[in-house]
Amino acid sequence: MAKPNKSGPTRTVDIHCSKCKTQAFKYRKGGKGALIKCFIERIVTDYTLDTGVCPQCGQVFARQTMIRGVPALKMIGNKVQMK
Repeated sequence: MAKPNKSGPTRTVDIHCSKCKTQAFKYRKGGKGALIKCFIERIVTDYTLDTGVCPQCGQVFARQTMIRGVPALKMIGNKVQMK
């Protein structure tokens, strides 16, 4: 399996908790589809204290996993919004 591109995309998006609208992190996203997974190496700024947990309300919005041999966050449906 091919690993994700290290340099990655240049477009950054803000990821917010869908419950309290607090910003969780800034992410370099490729493509125009929905946010299903976030490769940890592409996270530009991380505002969370615990990985995958909202810093404001404590809602768990992602699970840590390995995708194609690279650490990533797998998003739980409708728990985050992308702006």
